[in-house]
Amino acid sequence: MKKDIISEDLLKVLACPVCKTDVELIEYKDGEYGLKCVNCKRIYPIKDGIPVMLVEEALTECDKKV
Repeated sequence: MKKDIISEDLLKVLACPVCKTDVELIEYKDGEYGLKCVNCKRIYPIKDGIPVMLVEEALTECDKKV
C-alpha cells in the first residue's frame, strides 16, 4: 500500500535538498517508491523504508532508470 511507505507526518517536514521545495510520494517503477520534488522534479528513492535525500542518489524524470 502506498500510504504505508512513509508516514504523512514525515512527508510534511521533508523538502528537496536542492531547491527546498515540498516533495510528494510517487511510484516511479513497479513497486519502487520515491519522493519527487514538485519544483525541480528530482526523485529521491526510498530504500528499506528510508528516504535517501542525497542529491547524488536522486533520479530525474529524463533519467533512463526512471
